[in-house]
Amino acid sequence: MHTPYEAPRSNAAPYDVLVIGGGIIGLVTAWRAAERGLRTAVVDPAPGGGAARVAAGMLAAVTELHYGEQTLLGLNLASARRYPSFVAELERASGHDLAFRTCGTLSVALDADDRAHLRELHDFQQRLGLDAQWLTGRECRRLEPMLAPGVRGGLRVDGDHQVDPRRLAAALLAACERAGVVLHRVRAERLLLNGDGDRAIGAELADGAGTRLTAGQTVLAAGSLSGRLLGVPEEVLPPVRPVKGQVLRLSVPGPYAPFLSRTVRAVVRGGHVYLVPRENGELVVGATTEELGWDTTVTAGGVYELLRDAHELVPGITELPLVETLAGLRPGSPDNAPLLGPTELPGLQLATGHYRNGVLLTPITGDAMAEALDSGELPPEARPFSPRRFAPPTTATAAVQEHTA
Repeated sequence: MHTPYEAPRSNAAPYDVLVIGGGIIGLVTAWRAAERGLRTAVVDPAPGGGAARVAAGMLAAVTELHYGEQTLLGLNLASARRYPSFVAELERASGHDLAFRTCGTLSVALDADDRAHLRELHDFQQRLGLDAQWLTGRECRRLEPMLAPGVRGGLRVDGDHQVDPRRLAAALLAACERAGVVLHRVRAERLLLNGDGDRAIGAELADGAGTRLTAGQTVLAAGSLSGRLLGVPEEVLPPVRPVKGQVLRLSVPGPYAPFLSRTVRAVVRGGHVYLVPRENGELVVGATTEELGWDTTVTAGGVYELLRDAHELVPGITELPLVETLAGLRPGSPDNAPLLGPTELPGLQLATGHYRNGVLLTPITGDAMAEALDSGELPPEARPFSPRRFAPPTTATAAVQEHTA
């Protein structure tokens, strides 16, 4: 049995890469860096936790498409294409089953307004060359007999799949351990800078002893907490905010046929709801989107709204046992897209701000960050998501802008 290596609680030898944050994004970055021969460590009090514990695991590059996010769509599609080989490689490296399901997704409309909105989305998808098939309400119910009789139509997207994010996190943690990644199970207190303050050189730990870990490259991958690390200069502090999401887990009892055969999602009263069936009988229902700062309270109102909307979509859902309610914090960015790669501060890279797409973007994030850490440059598909797009204008740039205004 493999025994994970735990770092000593003392000043350690320098690392090539120090990753602050042990969620799925931090872990995939560390795993891929270690695979390239870089001496890598992760700092997190509970690696394998984070927003992934609450996520449903939809790999919804097409059905999650939003107007104005065409650049992000390209990254999402590229990551979705990598998922089958990524899952196979990670399962071999970790010995874990990720419960990856190529089941597809069905987005449905429950009234005339929703149907019109879904029709517009379908037109948009077609203009972008995406694979989505329009179905009548009857065709939707033929695919998923548990749907409400009032379903007016829907979009069948056979390429939008799912993975169990908790299994993904556990597999990444195991793969990191097997690859020799050092785990410091403590919170990072402060980013360390060199004497001139012009380069990141590691982190100080909140271990009561002031332990300092030095590294050639430090990656800030702390999800919604990425903007709260002390010592990060203001001009490179990531503009990441917490966006609350409440999720329910129900159980389909007995050795019966699946309650649903694929992910089903809809807009109900202007709010998005989705149902993600797992092969083990679990049914995930989510998710609220709430701008409430750092609040992670599960509320009666949130649970009620999710069950109410899910019941309109699939009436039989209220007969199922409710086994878990959770709330988590997505790392939102100003343009809903991730911040990847080198910052204006040498020695500091970012892997954060994935918002709705952290699970989907895990494969391509790992590859992009490994390349950036190894070569100093992001691969072409990741370059539009450099943190430098949010950097304040330089004095020279500001002068030009003022002159041309």
